[in-house]
Amino acid sequence: MKTTISISGMTCGHCVSSVMEELKSLKGVDDVSVDLNAGGISTATVTSHLELAPEEIGEAIAEAGYLVVATDA
Repeated sequence: MKTTISISGMTCGHCVSSVMEELKSLKGVDDVSVDLNAGGISTATVTSHLELAPEEIGEAIAEAGYLVVATDA
């Protein structure tokens, strides 16, 4: 399964690392890639073998210090 998440507030490589670390810690996640758009809306793509609840994705992103603006499973 692939889930695409739009995230606001990311500005640098450290932001990308933080978000990737939090998303990779979710149960069932196989891979995470992030397309940084500094100062705009960045996109994370999560590949998983289990269905992820939007709430747990949002909590992981918030734990990294950012805000989910949209999720598309």
